Amino acid sequence: MLNVALFGPPGAGKGTQSEFLINEYNLFYISTGDLLRKEIANQTNLGMQARNIIASGGLVSDEIIVQIIEKTITNNPDANGFLFDGFPRTYIQAYILDGLMIKLNTSLNCLISLELPEEESVQRLLKRGETSGRSDDNEQVIRNRLKEYYDKTLPVLKFYQERGILHEIDGSKSIDDVKSQIRLVLSAELRKRLFNLVLFGYPGSGRGSQGMYLARKYGLEYVATGKMLEHEIAEQTAIGKKIVDIYNSGKLVPDEIVVQLIEKKLEKHNAVKGFIFKGFPRTLVQSYILDGLLKKIGTQISQVIEIDVPTLELIERLDARSKTDKRMPYDSSTSKIVKRLQEHEDKTVPVIEKYQQLHGVIKIDGQGAFKDVSQRLIDQVENVIPNVR
Repeated sequence: MLNVALFGPPGAGKGTQSEFLINEYNLFYISTGDLLRKEIANQTNLGMQARNIIASGGLVSDEIIVQIIEKTITNNPDANGFLFDGFPRTYIQAYILDGLMIKLNTSLNCLISLELPEEESVQRLLKRGETSGRSDDNEQVIRNRLKEYYDKTLPVLKFYQERGILHEIDGSKSIDDVKSQIRLVLSAELRKRLFNLVLFGYPGSGRGSQGMYLARKYGLEYVATGKMLEHEIAEQTAIGKKIVDIYNSGKLVPDEIVVQLIEKKLEKHNAVKGFIFKGFPRTLVQSYILDGLLKKIGTQISQVIEIDVPTLELIERLDARSKTDKRMPYDSSTSKIVKRLQEHEDKTVPVIEKYQQLHGVIKIDGQGAFKDVSQRLIDQVENVIPNVR
């Protein structure tokens, strides 16, 4: 998710650049004024509270504003990110936005400030006033608006400058030049981000082979719990010996061990472009664990894809695999295959439903030749990767 705040004095071209950012980066536009008007028009509880305050001549409180912003963000889970216009306006609101972003498991990536000398702002607005017919486009009002902007904005800019995410853009340049400067800022920001794909599918759907293919193609680290467990056993590590004892006792490998192995993989995050997770998370508990592991290294899930294959074809594939050296323990009989498929239904489908609400899950057809399924995956992944790195 790419979250950007756009600042600029009156006349700096903020409206033009907002439109560019929304279209170029698929951002959802958040203007506190627009949101308030929408809430009031829809006669929501928050809207009615705001209307009563405005009617009595008061200012709408930060408490109401932040609830409206939170509602807007949570109601748009498919957004690639958000563009904040008019918020935060004050030092206190900057802290409020920080807290809100933490609650929503994201952050403000950068604040872009369009810098424009005061006299140029005045001249631009006076020129606009010649055709706009707006009563506030006269010099006295313009200078008052500019003073108010600089008085309120300076503490906010300092707040984000100290956090290293303030980017000042020369707003006196042409529209295209300003766009180019903004692109450079956001390209650098996007390169910092990891691409993290969670790949779901029933056993036999081909997610393992497809996951490894995608990892090679995009230079991602492939995280498959089964292979990691096998590696520990083959290397006869201390963890590997514990895993053998657990297998021999007929028990499942506990999350404590699996998490240790995934943490080792994630330690490479500075040297890779991202991760593909196959076989984890399998349960709701593991989904919360993964969220925490990714947050620990300052990243999050970028995309969730499910490879969909009809049940009868899954059984046929697993039965055929049981006759090869790639067979799995649960491939040995039809009853075991059905039990494994049912286990996925009971434990992993609820995880997919959770991710559908939080991130949106893309379902692709897993039938057909390997290359055809790969291309369907590539088509989806490449919708996101350019916006990540």
